[in-house]
Amino acid sequence: MNEKTRGFTLVELMIVVAIIGVLAALAIYGVRRYMASSKTAEAKQNVGAILTAALHAYNSETAVSEDATEGSESQAPGHGGCDSATPVPAKVPMGKKYQPRGQDGVDFQSGNSYQGWKCLAFAINQPIYYQYHYYFEKTVVAPNSPTPCVKACVEVGAIGDLDGDGIVSRFQAIGFVTKGGQASRSTQIYIENEFE
Repeated sequence: MNEKTRGFTLVELMIVVAIIGVLAALAIYGVRRYMASSKTAEAKQNVGAILTAALHAYNSETAVSEDATEGSESQAPGHGGCDSATPVPAKVPMGKKYQPRGQDGVDFQSGNSYQGWKCLAFAINQPIYYQYHYYFEKTVVAPNSPTPCVKACVEVGAIGDLDGDGIVSRFQAIGFVTKGGQASRSTQIYIENEFE
């Protein structure tokens, strides 16, 4: 047999196929990980935005409407805050997106000037993978968090199940009032089972 017409042996072909298989497996893993990371970015961004809205609501000075008589002073304005909101959606989406409703009184349009999403002036109009929470002086979203919310604080969080297997991921951030009366936030978002 002539060297110029010699083909590949079966072993050489199997090695090439094995290399291509390994590269394909790595590529599939990388793409899945990238897609999961892009989905968890939704939770991180929205948790940060809800916490910012909560701190802004607290830092906004409120004053009662009153009729001050001649020679008297009005009451000093104080800091308020928003009471807890109803989680949106009602159930954690299981590997699917939820489209929030825009009607008054439901989803992110629920609450009033002192409570819920309307008080926070926060809403999401796009489809979401996570259930979003806002609680005043409670730790509900991440009970295992090293920074629980007990008093003079708010807990903001997201709970999701990206792959629909029943194991949820949790994202939590805490806002709290310092002794000087200033609102502050936790330094990082606490995360459990990020890619579940």
